[in-house]
Amino acid sequence: MIALVQRVKRSSVKIENRLVNKIDKGLNILVGISKDDSYDDIQKLIKKIVNLRIFPNKDGKMSLSIKDIDAKALVVSQFTLVADIKKGRRPSFDNAMPPKEAKILYDNFCKELEKIIEVRRGVFGALMEVEIINDGPVTFIIDSKDLP
Repeated sequence: MIALVQRVKRSSVKIENRLVNKIDKGLNILVGISKDDSYDDIQKLIKKIVNLRIFPNKDGKMSLSIKDIDAKALVVSQFTLVADIKKGRRPSFDNAMPPKEAKILYDNFCKELEKIIEVRRGVFGALMEVEIINDGPVTFIIDSKDLP
């Protein structure tokens, strides 16, 4: 499971020009789910994300986590994060989990994250317009397979 985590001033999701969800200061989390991902990958990612000290303290140093500042997260599914682009010019999505199974993991990811912080969601599988006003910019790519 791969998460692209961005510290944002605000972020929103629209479908067909209709606002679906939005947050102010917090994290925009784009989540890609591979066919070999499991509940264990969810737990690893969440533990890392909620404890990342990427928000500034009063001195401007990154030393606070999302839990410390009581901010929200906007979680958006993005299967293209697991694409293989090593060969050719067209990405291969063979590593992506099929949509039915991926939606279950996406929902579980959001539910587990909601136990710790407030979460807003995109719409799984929908064609969305995602507005991200990155703060910094501060962006991290986290692969659950790289975590202990």
